[in-house]
Amino acid sequence: MKSALLIAFSLAISLFSTAAPAQVPVTPNPNHEQLLQSADPKAAANKRLVYDFWREVFEGGQLGLAEKYLAEDYIQHNPTVPTGRAGFVEFFRRFAKEKPIQARVQAPLVSIVAKGDLVVLAFVTTAPDPKDPAKTYTTTWFDMFQIANGKIAEHWDPTTKR
Repeated sequence: MKSALLIAFSLAISLFSTAAPAQVPVTPNPNHEQLLQSADPKAAANKRLVYDFWREVFEGGQLGLAEKYLAEDYIQHNPTVPTGRAGFVEFFRRFAKEKPIQARVQAPLVSIVAKGDLVVLAFVTTAPDPKDPAKTYTTTWFDMFQIANGKIAEHWDPTTKR
């Protein structure tokens, strides 16, 4: 009886799992001003700091503005980027191209979450489907920042060594 029940259960799972809908694609939120709002003024200021850093330094390639946003002893947890503001600037100087600063983040931003001294940016990212390299799928990329004394003091993301 137990084995018949287990077989029936396994069959039901295999039938329903093949009929399950595909992944819901990750989509960006076009309303960045709404994402920057918060009932907590400190959280709103921290969100704006990270947002503007992303827009001006990271996307705009304006590495001369790094001092405005990054603490001198900035801690980097991405294994491919050196720690410290100077290390960050030297690393990105190799391939950053200065561009006009845009009014809003250009990357497909999903959300901005702030709690205490932490701010998380979530972005849509597209990757090749390992089962069919001709196809792609969307997933989410996260960058987390710690703010101290009005500057970005620490950064985390899911990058691995290549």
